[in-house]
Amino acid sequence: MPIECVPSAHFFYFYTMSLWVKTNRFIKTIFPKYVWDIPNTEKKVYLTFDDGPIPEVTEWVLDQLNQFNAKATFFCIGDNIQKYPEIFQKIIDDHHSIGNHTFNHLKGWQTSLEEYIENTEKCAEVIANYNTKTPNTRLFRPPYGKIKPSQAKALRHSGYKIIMWDVISMDFDATVTPEKCLENVVNNIESGSIIVFHDSVKAWQNLEYVLPKTLAFLKKKEFVCEKLN
Repeated sequence: MPIECVPSAHFFYFYTMSLWVKTNRFIKTIFPKYVWDIPNTEKKVYLTFDDGPIPEVTEWVLDQLNQFNAKATFFCIGDNIQKYPEIFQKIIDDHHSIGNHTFNHLKGWQTSLEEYIENTEKCAEVIANYNTKTPNTRLFRPPYGKIKPSQAKALRHSGYKIIMWDVISMDFDATVTPEKCLENVVNNIESGSIIVFHDSVKAWQNLEYVLPKTLAFLKKKEFVCEKLN
């Protein structure tokens, strides 16, 4: 049986992943059907933002990205899109990529297969209703990084790419200082890294500090910020 289908392996990974700011290469090897990074020799990196759109926070993120001519991918919660469609439209108008983050930010390990897929498709419908440019996005990131093998298999069967990460900022964690959050990112970025931030109220204190400095660091080191496709 492929390791990707063994629940105990998933449990081990998801139990320990929060300890790793930089995703372990062994994990990438035993879960090859997830997208952890996009190796390249062109110094391209991929900034991603989870949990939006949120008033003020997402708009501030867009402004920061524009200042540095950086593109990113926003993994949006369907319920937030419905609440703030005008902010969602700004993400699209600025030519960033959109990803599915379920309609209600579900925890995969606590949700049945049927409910999880229905909730994801509900988010997909909302995205399609408001995103006429690329309505059929097939980028998906599981909330909390937690997803059952059966859920992952069903989503892949529907054509989704399951996007994980190479570097996570930990901006959502109130016990992590802004300075440590920045260190988490700049000390671990390499060409091809997929980096996770959150355009959420919960992450705001860290994000406000770390994002401008990360973008300045990437510019100085001649990295190019691309969106996922």
